[in-house]
Amino acid sequence: MSRLEKLLRSKSAGIILPLIATVLLFVLWELATHLFKIPPYNLPAPSAIYAAAIKQSQALIENAWQTLITTLGGFFLGIIAGVILGFMIGYSRIAYLILYPLLVGFNTIPKVALVPLFALWFGIGTIPAILTAFLLAFFPIAVNVALGLDTVEPEVKDILRSLGASQVEFFQKIGFPHTMPYLFASLKVAVSFAFIGSVISETVASDSGIGYLVVSASSNFDVPLAFAGLLVLSAMGVGRQPA
Repeated sequence: MSRLEKLLRSKSAGIILPLIATVLLFVLWELATHLFKIPPYNLPAPSAIYAAAIKQSQALIENAWQTLITTLGGFFLGIIAGVILGFMIGYSRIAYLILYPLLVGFNTIPKVALVPLFALWFGIGTIPAILTAFLLAFFPIAVNVALGLDTVEPEVKDILRSLGASQVEFFQKIGFPHTMPYLFASLKVAVSFAFIGSVISETVASDSGIGYLVVSASSNFDVPLAFAGLLVLSAMGVGRQPA
């Protein structure tokens, strides 16, 4: 087995190879900006972005922290609402017929169209960002929880009913454990949506957060700082991915 094959099979390959690709990308980016004399207000060089990030490090940290707070706030609210609605839809045929079409219809509304309304109702700031993150996060959780309950084998339900098990006992022994894989699978999608929703709201109706920082820097023609904010968003997006 060659060294390359050993590297590809090693556990560190998932870290080393993307790191090498990232370094090469930034090197080529730096060379291209100097070679083609691209103006900084169009495409700043990585060195200029790095300088802007160091100069405005405090602002980047504070706004990144704000984005993290709103993302987690919306995500945890989405978990609570999604699990409750998912169990209601999965357990009750009436709830399924009433709520599921409403959820699907509401989910088709672009959430960015709701942000101005949230800003009108609650003012610009943290609350609209949390609400937008929540609205994007709870739907995949609710659908997956309902799907997990719906896929319980009918034979298992019949056996428990014949043994006199109540709905609570069915939930404890079968429903809840059977739903867990579906719930955890949905969390990865939900946290991604919450992150996107938080940033969308920050670009439209907020006075803090990385989304706000990017828009503010762009309006002031501080393109290196705007790119620094985008790179912070990229790092946060990679960091929120489960292993």
